[in-house]
Amino acid sequence: MYPTRKQKIILDAVQQYIAANGQPPTLQEIARLCHLSSLATVHRHLALLQERGLLRRRKSRRRGIELKPAARAALAVSVPLAGNISAGRPIEAVRDGEQVAIPRELARHPKTFALRVRGHSMRDEQILDGDLVVLEERDHASDGDVVVALIDGRDATLKTFKKERGRIRLQPANPAMAPIYVRPADLRIQGVVTGLIRVYE
Repeated sequence: MYPTRKQKIILDAVQQYIAANGQPPTLQEIARLCHLSSLATVHRHLALLQERGLLRRRKSRRRGIELKPAARAALAVSVPLAGNISAGRPIEAVRDGEQVAIPRELARHPKTFALRVRGHSMRDEQILDGDLVVLEERDHASDGDVVVALIDGRDATLKTFKKERGRIRLQPANPAMAPIYVRPADLRIQGVVTGLIRVYE
């Protein structure tokens, strides 16, 4: 069972605190992080989260909160991993049915998907080879959006979308690489980047 919105805020706060400090927060720290004025409210939400199997509390310890695997699942959602996208030269993005787990807050749109980046042309936007970009499936973009664009119905590339008079400039974020210029009629937007996930191996 997924947590309520308030319970998710508490789970997020606990997870982020553990990631930053290497230990769980106290009840007072949870109250401060979640802007709750009452420790009784924190106790109540933690008890409900424990009933749902999302965390375990050791009441004898001041920092006795432990997130269970179900909590990590509740904080994530699976979206399609549509393939690899080259950030250096146009290649076809292949949809192969694979799924990838991303933080739930990155999947605000029902048509969210992910692509794995190959190449270095978007490095100055901090999009690096091996990263996962999270995208909202959309057929239009605003000036300055980072997009997956399909050129001539064949080649997909990851670039910044720029409108110019009579043409579109697909701008890399690497000074060693040249922009791609296309006519609007030869370009189809497949998605707009809304998030980035980096896996350290």
